[in-house]
Amino acid sequence: MSDAAGDAPLTVAPYELDEALLDATRADGRARVLVTRPQSTAVILGRSSRPEVEVHTAHCAADGVSLYRRRGGGCSVVLDPGNVVVSVTVTAEGLRLADHFARLSAWLVDGLARSDVPHVIRRDVSDLCLGDRKIAGACMYRARNLLLYTVSLLVEPDLDLLDRYLRHPPREPAYRQGRAHRDFVTTIHHHHGSTAEQLTTRLRTALEPPVL
Repeated sequence: MSDAAGDAPLTVAPYELDEALLDATRADGRARVLVTRPQSTAVILGRSSRPEVEVHTAHCAADGVSLYRRRGGGCSVVLDPGNVVVSVTVTAEGLRLADHFARLSAWLVDGLARSDVPHVIRRDVSDLCLGDRKIAGACMYRARNLLLYTVSLLVEPDLDLLDRYLRHPPREPAYRQGRAHRDFVTTIHHHHGSTAEQLTTRLRTALEPPVL
């Protein structure tokens, strides 16, 4: 699997972080929340992402960065220990995915406000922003009445890794207006001072499983 520029081939493994959550909720119908920090740097592809289009695979190979494919859609992202990942599983019937995104985004924005990260707004369908800068991207997977919602929060990541590992995405929300990665995103630490470790602890206390 290589890109048009001749990048080295890389294996793309399944992203299994949320599998235990899905299995548990599938078994008993109870909503669950998991808040984690990545232990190393990795590139996570969306369900239909093409590495040769979205990723600088030669840079990943040179740096020993693994590629994984998640269940949810959207474009590829970089995760490192400066990110905080919030994963939710819940049973949900009816409603369009856009409606679920709206409800779950509001649930997370409220939890962030109670975790000393105020003024977060939702833009487009699934992005969370401070002003016009993105601080989080979300994806969703749905199988019958089971829903998985996953958000990666940019708390204090190494933003230089975005340009090193990710190409400009093949599709983007209108509010991005063609901006490069570093001009499009910002970090929670920059605006509110929270570290990834602090926010992980606060969110684990603030976030109760949602009811849809």
